[in-house]
Amino acid sequence: MLYAQTTAEAKRRLFRERLATGELLRFPGAFNPLSARLIEQKGFEGVYISGAVLSADLGLPDIGLTTLTEVAGRGKQIARMTDLPAIIDADTGFGEPMNVARTIQELEDAGLAGAHIEDQVNPKRCGHLDGKSVVDEATALKRIRAGVDARRDSNFLIMARTDIRATEPGDSGLALAADRAKALVDAGADAIFPEAMRTLEEFEAIRKAVDVPILANMTEFGKSELFSSEQLASVGVNIVIWPVSMLRISMGATGRALDELNNVGHLTGKLGEMQHRADLYELLDYESYNSFDTNVFNFEVER
Repeated sequence: MLYAQTTAEAKRRLFRERLATGELLRFPGAFNPLSARLIEQKGFEGVYISGAVLSADLGLPDIGLTTLTEVAGRGKQIARMTDLPAIIDADTGFGEPMNVARTIQELEDAGLAGAHIEDQVNPKRCGHLDGKSVVDEATALKRIRAGVDARRDSNFLIMARTDIRATEPGDSGLALAADRAKALVDAGADAIFPEAMRTLEEFEAIRKAVDVPILANMTEFGKSELFSSEQLASVGVNIVIWPVSMLRISMGATGRALDELNNVGHLTGKLGEMQHRADLYELLDYESYNSFDTNVFNFEVER
C-alpha cells in the first residue's frame, strides 16, 4: 500500500550487489510513478528517469531548462513507488562543482539509487543530436569529484557520462572517449555512460578501457543501433536503458486515440488497446487499501 516497502538505503545496497555480479541489468525509462510500478511488475531490474522525459513532461525541450528542484521532486515521486533501484539523469549537475555536490545530496534525499553527471557544456543538448560541445577534462573531473565527496551513502551510484565521442569523427573520437572514461574513473566515478556509441565494437572498446560498469543508451532515432540485451551483454555492458521509449509509445497511442475521436467520435474500436480498469486497480494494489479501510474498496470490477 502507498509506497515501496524497501528503503532507499536497501535499494542502493541491493543494486550495488547485483551490479557487482556483472550481469546485464535492464532499466526501462519511467515517465511517471505509475509506469515505474508497471516496469517492476513486468520483471525488470531497475527504473531509469530520463532528463529528456522530465523536460518533455513539462512541455520543454531537453536543453538544460529543468531545475534541480523539478528533477529531484519528480525523481522522488517515481523512485518511492517501486522497490526497484532508480537511476536519474542529473544533466551537468545544475551548475558549478558546488552545485553538483548539492545535486547529489538532494538526489540521495529523494530516494534515488544513483545519478549520472555529464561533461557537456551548459546549456546541454540531447546526447544524440549533432553540434554538442564538452567541457575540458579538468572541469569534467571536478564535477565528478564534487559529487563523490558530497555523497553520504557510499552505495549511491555516481556515474559519469561522456559525450566526447561525437566531437571527433572515426577512431579519434572513440579514443577520446576511452581516455576520458579512464580519467573519470580515476576521479571517482563508479560507472561510465559513454553516450552515442555507434557499434557494438565501440561499446566493447570502452569496456576494455575501464574496470567499472558501463551503460548503453538504446534510445530510438539516435546515433546508436538498437542492439538487443543479448548483444550488449556479449560485449560486457552492465546496464541498458531505454530512456524515452515508453513515453514515445504512450504519446503515439494517445495521438492515435485523439485521431479516432476526431474521425469516429468514440473510442469503442480502441478498447482492446487500453489498460483494463481491473488491471489498473491491480497495479495500484487497490485491495491493500481495502485491508486498511473497507470503506475505500468495497466493490468488484467486472471484466
